[in-house]
Amino acid sequence: MTDDLLSKEARQGPPILLGQAARTRRELWRRKVLWIGVWLVFLSSPVHDLLSGRHTTAGTVAGWTGLAVFVTVYLSLLFRDMGATPYPSRLVQGLIGAMAVLAVVLSLTLGSAWLGLFCYVSVASGTALPLRTAFWAIPGTGALLMLVGLRTDIGEAANLLVLVLLIGFAMTGVSQLVRTTVELRKARATVAQLAANEERLRLARDLHDLLGHSLSLITLKSELAGRMLPDHPEKAAQQVADIEQVSRQALVDVREAVTGYRRPRLAAELAGTQVALTAAGITAVTPAEPDLDGVPEESESALAWALREAVTNVVRHSGATRCTVDVVRRQTLDGPRLELSVEDDGSGGSGKGPGNGLTGLTERLEKAGGTLEAGRVKHGFRLTARVPAGTAADVGSRP
Repeated sequence: MTDDLLSKEARQGPPILLGQAARTRRELWRRKVLWIGVWLVFLSSPVHDLLSGRHTTAGTVAGWTGLAVFVTVYLSLLFRDMGATPYPSRLVQGLIGAMAVLAVVLSLTLGSAWLGLFCYVSVASGTALPLRTAFWAIPGTGALLMLVGLRTDIGEAANLLVLVLLIGFAMTGVSQLVRTTVELRKARATVAQLAANEERLRLARDLHDLLGHSLSLITLKSELAGRMLPDHPEKAAQQVADIEQVSRQALVDVREAVTGYRRPRLAAELAGTQVALTAAGITAVTPAEPDLDGVPEESESALAWALREAVTNVVRHSGATRCTVDVVRRQTLDGPRLELSVEDDGSGGSGKGPGNGLTGLTERLEKAGGTLEAGRVKHGFRLTARVPAGTAADVGSRP
């Protein structure tokens, strides 16, 4: 039964988070319905009033028509405002003005039960208008409510006044928070792109420094060998031997440079883990930067690859809400071992067996003298990787 519930949660996907980009069109529509549909509760009074039968047939038809137009304008305005291409500012102001006019007309003609429509005008003002304009529009909506209340029911209008002001200004805060979060997400993506570009420039610069001298020397010696070949074949052969030696050394330098760029570091992967899990809406519990003095580079690299693969699986396949990462040192019969544990509360994916990523990771750890364990636990999924830790002092772990 637990497996069925986990599978159901995995199919439903992670919870909707404020300001996070929707990954599918379905999730986008779920988000819009959640944040917009909650305010439709205020339609209960107008609907009940129309169903009460106290209005004439013409009045009832006009009421349903006006209510339909009002809700259509409201939903159109807010759904479009939450999308990628919101309405122009003048059109937004015109639509909110039309909502205010409809709220006044319907309240004056059909009674105080329709005063709740001013709540929608306030919500739309706080959500879709610029902050400075909203600070004037929301009190204006409250003042308009009180003026209409003088002709309908001043007591009901006074009761709604605080609510109109409160939800209007609350929505300005929510709207501002969403816009700020979206801007921060875009800025983070830009920073990541700039960092990638800087790394490409750095690699290009290092390769130029490594190969520039070697290739120039090879070119010079090749030209020299070509000139010596007809008259001095022995000296030409020596130049060719020098070319071979220089080219071999250049190849070694390039391989060392590329290996250094490809070798991940555990501290960097831990920092990236925090960012990746948080961006996916998963609560991340990670250790402080471990002390890796004396730990072989091959062991650190293998453990970093294990952390990267584990976090990738958690983000893509688990449907988890929480992930805990531990890095500890353990003394075993085979000597000190550095142990990485990644545990989440998700379903662990739907695969029947280990995927290509875990298979490749097992092989990588075995080359470094380590081991890998991965499988379901009581409340989720756990991956544990162990590598030789050398003779370094105790490695820091999460408190």
